[in-house]
Amino acid sequence: MSERVETVVVGAGQAGLSTSWHLTRRGIEHVVLERGRVGQEWRQARWDSFVLNTPNWAQQLPGFVYAGPAPDAFAPLAEVIAYLEDYAASFAAPVREGVAVTALRPTPGGGYQLETDGDAIDTSSVVVATGAYQRPTPSPLREAAPPGVFQQHTAEYRNPAEVPDGAVLVVGSGQSGCQVAEDLLGAGRTVYLSVGACPWVPRSHRGRDLVHWMAETGLLDQTVDTLTAPNALIACNPAVSGTEGGHDCNPLTLMARGAVPVGRLEGFGDGRALFAGDLAANIAKGIEFEAGLRRAFDEHAGASAAAAPPEVPELPDLRELDLADLGAIVWATGFRPDYGWIDLPVLDTTGRPLHRRGLTDFPGLAFVGMHWLHKRKSSLFIGVGEDAEHVVEQLSA
Repeated sequence: MSERVETVVVGAGQAGLSTSWHLTRRGIEHVVLERGRVGQEWRQARWDSFVLNTPNWAQQLPGFVYAGPAPDAFAPLAEVIAYLEDYAASFAAPVREGVAVTALRPTPGGGYQLETDGDAIDTSSVVVATGAYQRPTPSPLREAAPPGVFQQHTAEYRNPAEVPDGAVLVVGSGQSGCQVAEDLLGAGRTVYLSVGACPWVPRSHRGRDLVHWMAETGLLDQTVDTLTAPNALIACNPAVSGTEGGHDCNPLTLMARGAVPVGRLEGFGDGRALFAGDLAANIAKGIEFEAGLRRAFDEHAGASAAAAPPEVPELPDLRELDLADLGAIVWATGFRPDYGWIDLPVLDTTGRPLHRRGLTDFPGLAFVGMHWLHKRKSSLFIGVGEDAEHVVEQLSA
């Protein structure tokens, strides 16, 4: 059996709910299908101590801008989930929880059919809003690790108590890697941090938060067509933290807390983890990127330079680590999209949808909430509503 609904939104996170708000406002019949509960990705792919990295004032979903008492604070995970639940309730979003979509395919007469773990649904339009970070990035290195070594991705990490005793090697120094390393250090664990070339950013500059500066200078509104680096769409997210009221989180701040930085992990051999000799170079790149960002902020403000580059302490030159000394490896290697359930030639060679600001060449099929869908802010609470509005306008035209 199948039912007929005018429009189907897949996913009930910030992207799907923003799309639902705009559909509701236009009086368009629709349902939002969510395999778990509202905000499911936040519930299942974040660690216990997770804190949002953007300040509360940047929670700007359509019709539901943050109006609480602490605009400059950073919401812990429970508050993020509650914000999404309250948003869905505020306009009675037609969310069907516990409905997993297993396939999407075109129908002979036009439109689409979605297979679910219940009844199928026929529809004229589908908006895919399944999240910016859907599955851990595959890593040949993880597959090459010797048997018996406890391993988990940051999507699986919950808290230090669930990680076996002993030192922990965190592979990756982007946003999740630095924050998980900090969480482990706070529990008194020995942490080795494998540092890559992920950029660094300042939590604040001249007393104002990073997100303020990015909004004022137009960085949040930078469009995807301005990107020139071939891997820019899949580059790591710069590290910064919202914990403890918000602070810098990079290899040097973690080193000051007791982490042992090492170079990029190259592989394994004879029961040892092997690292490249690029630690100093990668730290220098991070410092240079942050300094360039601060200069851009100062130029925007018409001010002279406000901060000197940080002093770099003597760095260890550790090229090997005996795996017997480790309790675990935590892979902070990022995420990739997962649209394998879509039975249409709509993906490029990297698995990202082919689209123009969320709209595909297949009439009635669109995407919202992707990283760099249209702008730098496209997957964020402060920007996803803008793309949702555009997609709904075009689908209903």
